[in-house]
Amino acid sequence: MKNNGLLIVFSGPSGAGKDTILNHLMQVNPNLRLSVSATTRSPRVGEVDGQDYHFITKDQFKAMADHGEMLESAEYCGNCYGTPSEPIKNWISEGFDVILEIEVQGGAQIKKKCPECTSVFILPPSFSVLEHRLRNRNTENEETIQKRLETARKEILEAVHYDYFIINNTVENAADEINAIICAEKHKLYRDSNVIERVLNNA
Repeated sequence: MKNNGLLIVFSGPSGAGKDTILNHLMQVNPNLRLSVSATTRSPRVGEVDGQDYHFITKDQFKAMADHGEMLESAEYCGNCYGTPSEPIKNWISEGFDVILEIEVQGGAQIKKKCPECTSVFILPPSFSVLEHRLRNRNTENEETIQKRLETARKEILEAVHYDYFIINNTVENAADEINAIICAEKHKLYRDSNVIERVLNNA
């Protein structure tokens, strides 16, 4: 019998390098699936609807939330973000490990609803590195950057509530460490309570 996949909460402040790590992870781990969040913010240059985010209006977002079609939802820097629930349930039942890249507000909601999930927080090497990354995007004005930096300080303090933290010194090392976490979690006996019985019965 195929075991269910893991549900992995993946958070970190803007500028920590989450997207770069995830892109590498998806290339090296074929059993991963990445949940595509819905958001009311405008697309950045190069972002593709349905691939990076589902870009929807605030009215559409509210309708989905009201109909129970969001696993979690949160407001971040004036925009709404949420996780459509149906694809996640299907992937996990098929044995795929699903990563939810979400803000700490949403992460707290997921951990409350799904206490069996595994949570990973991505940290920058330093706050100055994080600020440098944000400014190098050249996509936001100074007011927005300052708002993101203020939010980042608050989010980093929430890392203590996560199961694991990863310092993103290099993308490759961060991805290797996350894969090691996934492997360790899948070998916890409580996730597969029938493993001992299967071993003994097939001795």
